[in-house]
Amino acid sequence: MASTRLAAGDLLVAVPHLADPNFRRAVVLLLHLDDEGALGVVLNRPLPVDVGDVLPAWQDVVSRPATLFQGGPVGLDGALGLATLPLAVEPPPGVTRVASSFGLVDLDADPATITGVLGLRVFAGHAGWGAHQLQDEVAAGDWYVLPALPSDAASADPATLWRAVMRRQGGSMAILSTYPDDPSLN
Repeated sequence: MASTRLAAGDLLVAVPHLADPNFRRAVVLLLHLDDEGALGVVLNRPLPVDVGDVLPAWQDVVSRPATLFQGGPVGLDGALGLATLPLAVEPPPGVTRVASSFGLVDLDADPATITGVLGLRVFAGHAGWGAHQLQDEVAAGDWYVLPALPSDAASADPATLWRAVMRRQGGSMAILSTYPDDPSLN
């Protein structure tokens, strides 16, 4: 069920009519939130670039599809590693837990030391908001704030993640999951 409470580990799911091309039908995992702003990564924007083309040592470690993902419109020249972690287990060296089942990966670490993770993705860039900007966008109705599942961060089919997250909420959210990409063609 959608909420207006925001915390690291939540999903920000774009409302069907959000027109900003950076966030149209986006599913964003919120990784950090404080009085100075917020940071997250878009989970459903795979790029046509293999991780091995950019970070060869990580090619065989990342979850499939083994492509780079566009984490958002900010800092596209930087990479961010995201691991899905078991809850009751201490993260391996090189991984810092940031919320429940999610941790940031030090991409300068030896990939062989990143063991015991349930999934791993590499993102070019991230989504960022200034002080209270995200809260204002949520209050304006631009985002649904929904609980994340550990599997969301390393979905094998990221192209269907927006619909899948909406559908699993049930009720009117499930109905909205069928909202057409272009309602004028309906």
